[in-house]
Amino acid sequence: MFTGLVEEIGTMRRIYRKGEAMILHIEASKIMDDVQLGDSIAVNGVCLTVIAYDQASFSVDVMPQTFRHTNLSQLKPGSRVNLERAMKANGRFGGHIVQGHADGTGAIIGRSEDANAVVFEIKPDEDAMFKFIIPQGSVTLDGISLTVVKADPADSVFSVSIIPHTLAETVLQEKNSGSTINIECDVLGKYVDHLLHYRSRGEQTKPGSRVTEQFLAENGFI
Repeated sequence: MFTGLVEEIGTMRRIYRKGEAMILHIEASKIMDDVQLGDSIAVNGVCLTVIAYDQASFSVDVMPQTFRHTNLSQLKPGSRVNLERAMKANGRFGGHIVQGHADGTGAIIGRSEDANAVVFEIKPDEDAMFKFIIPQGSVTLDGISLTVVKADPADSVFSVSIIPHTLAETVLQEKNSGSTINIECDVLGKYVDHLLHYRSRGEQTKPGSRVTEQFLAENGFI
């Protein structure tokens, strides 16, 4: 599990690709002080497993499923990526619950300044993701925990506002209109949605249970 607080920007050193499978060799410094084989590291928000490392770099496998549904397929030698180690049990929870399981990608369709902030407008590639995009809710973009400031269901476009520190310390500084970005929606919303639809099919429903979609709506949960 991650928190969406990027620890450093790594640089792609080498990429070995065979069809839709890849091995990424990434140069890093800060996160290397305690890396071990089998560790989980979020690369642009995608949870990957360390298969080799030295003092200044590490390697991870990318399987076809990940290749197809994230922007890792667009990486080239020299590309820069957001990196975050898995959260320690005694660490501060500064962002939100991030699994490193991207729901898909989206396109940046706008970038504008708002006083000291930069506002990015994002259109998810799949409309199904948009039901989990809630104003003032959490979303992860390329591994960065961010707050949704506006969501337009008519156009399936949402926006986030980036403070100067986040922009300077992540690869968002290099993103512009047309860039592809990984999106992970808030896991809490996904679980609630799954359980409600699971119940709606009449499976595993306990007699007398009052927890329904209507009940949740009437009591302000959805």
